[in-house]
Amino acid sequence: MKLDILAIGAHPDDVELGCGGTLAKEIASGKKVGIVDLTRGELGTRGTAETRDNEAANACRILGAEVRENLKFADGFFINDKQHQLEVIKILRKYKPEIVLCNAINDRHIDHGKGSQLVSDACFLSGLIKIETKLNGSNDAQQPWRPKQVYHYIQWKNIEPDLVVDITGFMDAKMEAVFAYKTQFYDENSKEPETPITSKNFSDSVKYRANDLGRLVGVEYAEAYTVERYVAVDSLFNLK
Repeated sequence: MKLDILAIGAHPDDVELGCGGTLAKEIASGKKVGIVDLTRGELGTRGTAETRDNEAANACRILGAEVRENLKFADGFFINDKQHQLEVIKILRKYKPEIVLCNAINDRHIDHGKGSQLVSDACFLSGLIKIETKLNGSNDAQQPWRPKQVYHYIQWKNIEPDLVVDITGFMDAKMEAVFAYKTQFYDENSKEPETPITSKNFSDSVKYRANDLGRLVGVEYAEAYTVERYVAVDSLFNLK
């Protein structure tokens, strides 16, 4: 299956928080979108890897993505080395996305920056013909594939964006997908330990950040990204 967009996150819920509105909008326009989680989020304070699996599947259904896979790297301990790069390369060559969305380049959680660089490096290496890969269970060599663009969604830190996407009309879908992770976010009845993302402030911030980004560009809601190379347009009139 060929995808238009492949969104990759270090943990289940990274994609929904960072680019869920963008994905919902592109899916509504007919684009084929997939999601890949690098880890199962097994070190998360609340819930378990199994509850995260179920929550991720529900979030995928809400957004309408074609497919969701988990590479089952070690939460907190995966590294950007050949072994991990090759696994990401296999996924890139499997789905041949035109655009890859991935973690913030610098963030509070150490896995976000690591995941960001890992995916970015794999996107480059995936285009090299002398790197040979095969999908598990297949004897056929995969063909090289390099995405046209790699964009990094913004997460905990307020990094200055290079571009924003108008997600007006898709904020509700984003929020529904985010809160599919019932064990991870604000619940006034929860008896589990508090974390930086379990506060009501954090849950509220998902919407007011998108609202504020929208305000800055003259729309209701927006999501922000940093880029790896200059953004080009055919005409100044293509810009909002």
